[in-house]
Amino acid sequence: MSANKVRLQAMSDVEAYTPPAVTFDPGEEPGEIFGDNVFSLTVMQKRLPKSVYKSVVATIEKSAPLDPLVADAVASAMKDWAMEKGATHYAHVFYPLTGLTAEKHDSFLDPVGDGTAIAEFAGKTLIQGEPDASSFPNGGLRATFEARGYTGWDIQSPAYVLENPNGNTLCIPTIFISMTGEALDHKTPLLRSQQAMSVHAERVLTLFGHTPEKVVSYCGPEQEYFLVDRHFFVARPDLLNAGRTLFGAKPPKGQEFDDHYFGAIPERVLGFMMDTERELFKLGIPAKTRHNEVAPGQFEVAPMFERSNLASDHQQLLMTTFRSIAKKHGMECLFHEKPFAGVNGSGKHVNFSIGNGPQGNLLLPGDTPHENAQFLVFCAAVIRAVHKYGGLLRASVASASNDHRLGANEAPPAIISIFLGDQLADVFDQVAKGGATRSKEKGTLIIGVDTLPDLSKDPGDRNRTSPFAFTGNRFEFRAPGSLQTVAAPMVVINTIMAEALDFCATTLEEAVAAGTDFDEAVQSLLTTIIADHGAVIFNGNGYSDEWQVEAEQRGLKNLRTTVDALPELISEEAIELFSTYAVFNEREMHSRYEVGLEQYILTVGVEANLTLEMGTTIILPAAMRYQTELAANVAALTAAGVEADTSLLTTVSAPIADLRAALAELGEAIAKEHEDESLATATFSRDVVLPAMAAVREAADTLEGLVADDLWSLPTYQEMLYVL
Repeated sequence: MSANKVRLQAMSDVEAYTPPAVTFDPGEEPGEIFGDNVFSLTVMQKRLPKSVYKSVVATIEKSAPLDPLVADAVASAMKDWAMEKGATHYAHVFYPLTGLTAEKHDSFLDPVGDGTAIAEFAGKTLIQGEPDASSFPNGGLRATFEARGYTGWDIQSPAYVLENPNGNTLCIPTIFISMTGEALDHKTPLLRSQQAMSVHAERVLTLFGHTPEKVVSYCGPEQEYFLVDRHFFVARPDLLNAGRTLFGAKPPKGQEFDDHYFGAIPERVLGFMMDTERELFKLGIPAKTRHNEVAPGQFEVAPMFERSNLASDHQQLLMTTFRSIAKKHGMECLFHEKPFAGVNGSGKHVNFSIGNGPQGNLLLPGDTPHENAQFLVFCAAVIRAVHKYGGLLRASVASASNDHRLGANEAPPAIISIFLGDQLADVFDQVAKGGATRSKEKGTLIIGVDTLPDLSKDPGDRNRTSPFAFTGNRFEFRAPGSLQTVAAPMVVINTIMAEALDFCATTLEEAVAAGTDFDEAVQSLLTTIIADHGAVIFNGNGYSDEWQVEAEQRGLKNLRTTVDALPELISEEAIELFSTYAVFNEREMHSRYEVGLEQYILTVGVEANLTLEMGTTIILPAAMRYQTELAANVAALTAAGVEADTSLLTTVSAPIADLRAALAELGEAIAKEHEDESLATATFSRDVVLPAMAAVREAADTLEGLVADDLWSLPTYQEMLYVL
């Protein structure tokens, strides 16, 4: 039996693929099912007493304190609604520092003395749960023997019923904290940072004559992902265990034709997308856009803007849903930032804005931004925040997997800069010179076809190479990785905006108190910010080598790897920032640093052991079998008196020797690696282990292009990327 039996069987199974039966009525209107499984305000209004409903609305929309007296009424209505939808259990859903979703299921039914059971769900149960906290990453906040942790109901993120063929569950989004009240999750600091930002944004709005009302941050995360047939997925130990291919020669055709980008969506993939969208709609997740991405086998979904807390929860739920539905369609959904070398990786662009009901989007410039002083102050606050805390923004997206993507010609560089576009750059340039008096206007595109209508042209282009770009009415943070929670970057964005808006409000308040005309005070503030922080504005090509040099001259940090970026979390400046705005205390900051190091070391360690195992047990044996066959042929020809051509044998033998040597070196590196989770160990992983893995891969990928196809058992890139 040939060694490529696994590959041949996988190919055969892919060809025999039968789509799953349609599980929904094609004539079903999406609007009919949107939010159908969500315990929304609409549902609450129908099921709750009027006074209870008003109290809940005040908490959700105006951040009023939660009245504990309403919890019993809400819990009873929530239980009845969920059981009507077939739920038998409830789960407090939380988001630990693994970056994944966690849940513990409890039954609604409680036994009573007569041998029967009744359905119970009290307010105190809704408000608080108690899962075991000992086995989640905590970065030293909890000792191993200290197991108690608490979940707390986040009323601003609605409960929902998650359907499963084996039973439905009422899911309640919660925070997750320790006995000491310290955050063990991503939701708690996100809520804290949201609150801190709102306080100082309201101060600025008050100065502009508005009645204070809660300001919230909004998030619209774009999600990129790959789809591969599961038969290929399970035949690749690296994809199965690490989420990315540790080996794989470049296919004859990659993405160089740009023919996949925005191309016709394959029928099988479209079926998957329609299925996922239906499930997302039922869960109240506003999926808006779907399309092919740049790399073959790569796609994107983009939901509409939501409050950042809700957007973060929905992102986690979206990834869970995608993975589940992909399996139903015989595929695997890959969220790793770089599952395939040589083609584009995947990001999760975070589109960020702030606003409230009365004033709307505070980052909307209008047609004449030079006259919109309020917008200019909020935009200047972003400039100050990103310049002053660019290192923290880089640290918020730092991971071993995202390091494979950041800085390449497919993603923003590790240098954090801001792109404003021609119009805003010109306005702020005028501000720096004494005052803005004009704005570049929109133009009209001349197409040269009489039958086509005139198309308006924006006053500035977009810049895909910028990590933090203004895109008309929001900023797009392009550095987050596809596998990451959006909560981490949003915590940093909210907090640095709190500091910047605090600075703006304090400066203006002091100037007005001293008798300065308000308009003059605004002009002075804007001039100061541009003078002090304008170095972060860059409208050029962020991929160019020249920018690396220029950025250094401007004093911008270039934190190329996770190991470089993580220490930013425990700098004096960072600890003071997060402590001042009550988002993290010093222990919590150190915990994030320690967890980041641990995750980095563990990720590289798993991949190193996988590389050693696959290289030793799969790739080297295949190469040696081929070498043996070639040697036997040479020997047979020589014995028959025929001059044998040994060039192929020589060509194959060289990378085999390289592979043996590289495997030995990798084994030594793994053996030398420290067992602790220190910066020194992470540095060793980056500087020694990763290069050793790269050497193994280089030799192995060379051999993939030489070894006879019937001896190669791993599904290849061209099979995984193109056979779907």
